[in-house]
Amino acid sequence: MAAIDGRERRDGPCLENLGWYRPLERDASKQLLLNMDRIKYWLSVGALPSETVEDILAKQGVGNMKAWEARRTSRREVISKKLAAQAAAGDKKEEKKK
Repeated sequence: MAAIDGRERRDGPCLENLGWYRPLERDASKQLLLNMDRIKYWLSVGALPSETVEDILAKQGVGNMKAWEARRTSRREVISKKLAAQAAAGDKKEEKKK
């Protein structure tokens, strides 16, 4: 995990390394390392975590859990609506073929 200027390219220069996440590590104590003081600092000055990082931080108890749940719920609703629209469009294409 790193603090990166949003105006830079995705793999651009890192402002500060804030930790790491290794989900395939067998030893649970070696899966996650977070510099919580610096993460809280960056969040306090307006940094926006990615969805994945936001999920990890929420599980660690960092951030506003109610706001996180609301964003997660709204994302799920948007995805559900998109899938429903795609399914409906697919059904219409099938009807036209007949």
